[in-house]
Amino acid sequence: MVRRVESERRAHTVTSSSSGRELRLVPGDSYASWEAVYRDNVTWVYGLMFGKVGNRPDAEDLTAEVFTAALKPLRITASAPEVRAYLRATARTVLAAHWKARMGREITTIEGDIRDDPPEEFHDSGAETRAKEVLAELPDRYRRILELRFLQGLSVREAAQSLGVTVANAKVLQHRALRMASRLNERGVR
Repeated sequence: MVRRVESERRAHTVTSSSSGRELRLVPGDSYASWEAVYRDNVTWVYGLMFGKVGNRPDAEDLTAEVFTAALKPLRITASAPEVRAYLRATARTVLAAHWKARMGREITTIEGDIRDDPPEEFHDSGAETRAKEVLAELPDRYRRILELRFLQGLSVREAAQSLGVTVANAKVLQHRALRMASRLNERGVR
């Protein structure tokens, strides 16, 4: 991607007033402002987050979280490659926290190259509709355990408390619910 904000990152001098301040040269590969940092990096950070979470709302929230987390410790005088490396490390941390909260596991690897432009338009594969249909066909307790675990992102322990059952019982319910949902989905596809 051609840098859209190249003009904002070019070397410039800080003007001095008659107070005797000396002029300071900012290196050409650094950013002129936080806004320039954001504009130059938001596209690839969003693309990365969307690629990891697969939906716009979470990707947008996580992108904002990356920039919010990076704002305070990131030096504006850092070079563009240093800024990208720091944002990438911050994205890894934000994703790890997201997946730990959502699924109870940390996923901290970010593979491959980062795309500079986000996916254009996202095609509805019908998966969301089919998932709703499958959930509707499940018995109440099975549907409830899956909703608690995978839609609300609760841990097994939290889901068990919400259902008023033991953790072991919640694990059994989840296993049986997933097995039944799989059978219902296969039957609906064929």
